[in-house]
Amino acid sequence: MAYEFKLPDLGEGLTEGEIARWLVREGQEIAEDDPLVEIATDKTTVEIPSPAGGVVSKIVVAEGEVVPVGTVLVVIGGDGGQAEPTAVSDTAARSRTPRDSVRATPLVRRLAEELGVDLATITGTGPQGRITEQDVRGGGSREGRREPIRGIRRQMFEHLARAHREIPPVTWVEECDFTDLDVKQLVPLVLKAAAESLKEFPELNARIEGDELVYLDRYDVGVAVQTEQGLVVPVVRGCDTRPVEELAADVRRLAESAQAGTLKPEELRDGTFTVTSAGRSSGLFTTPLVNHPQVAILGVYRIAERPVVRDGEIVVRKMGNVSVTFDHRVIDGKRAAGFGLAVIGRLQGV
Repeated sequence: MAYEFKLPDLGEGLTEGEIARWLVREGQEIAEDDPLVEIATDKTTVEIPSPAGGVVSKIVVAEGEVVPVGTVLVVIGGDGGQAEPTAVSDTAARSRTPRDSVRATPLVRRLAEELGVDLATITGTGPQGRITEQDVRGGGSREGRREPIRGIRRQMFEHLARAHREIPPVTWVEECDFTDLDVKQLVPLVLKAAAESLKEFPELNARIEGDELVYLDRYDVGVAVQTEQGLVVPVVRGCDTRPVEELAADVRRLAESAQAGTLKPEELRDGTFTVTSAGRSSGLFTTPLVNHPQVAILGVYRIAERPVVRDGEIVVRKMGNVSVTFDHRVIDGKRAAGFGLAVIGRLQGV
């Protein structure tokens, strides 16, 4: 008996997902709970296990395609010919019955048009003779190494483009004296200082939902992490109530999971505010984008010894810049500056 596996509802109102990578091939025998497919959403990439055992008789949706929840992705068992075509998205259906009898996904067809490649001249090496991106690139003549924008990187492209398009940002910057701070504990200390300061400036701990501004009474702060796959923002929960040691353990665990690509969807959801700090590579100052639908982001930059004036004398202190980038529709400059100074005051212990 054939089992049709459909794209499941992954929660958080997600309506579609991208087939990032198949972990099986047609004709392969698998057991229940064996790794089946990696699905990329606008939050993260998740590995989905097989809900049934048997032979993979038909892979319906190709890698790189974006399909809605409920689309049949793969048929396990049977002869692979019984999948209900009405349960498959229009995109997937077009890839199975393409014009001119050429088997290729819309993504591959677009690529072929960009490269000026005639698909009729290409021999497909994919499942059932489907033409893959690699087949098209092998038949093209344009220079340079090329790779598809997909998975986490595609989601990052879309998310940052939306933030840049919708939010009118303003950035406030000030120096901070980090001399008396344990730099190894910098990120958790910043999370703690930010959460406590957000209580004084609640309009920065908010999010935009449609035509409503939602003020939040929890302090779950995201930490921007750059990975080989792209930028992700895992969330550290309860930054206002938990001790710095616990926050530090969470930061380490989440950063390791981000680099390994094993973050769970719930570890990327529902942040109320974001902190970004790239250490030495961050330079003196950058202008981070607000993490939509949030309304502000705090940046901490390179800390280095600098000559400064204290009590009329020049002394050497460990100095760095702190910034607040904010949505000017929601927050005015005076309040953003007040928040930034509150964070700096807590970090300096004054």
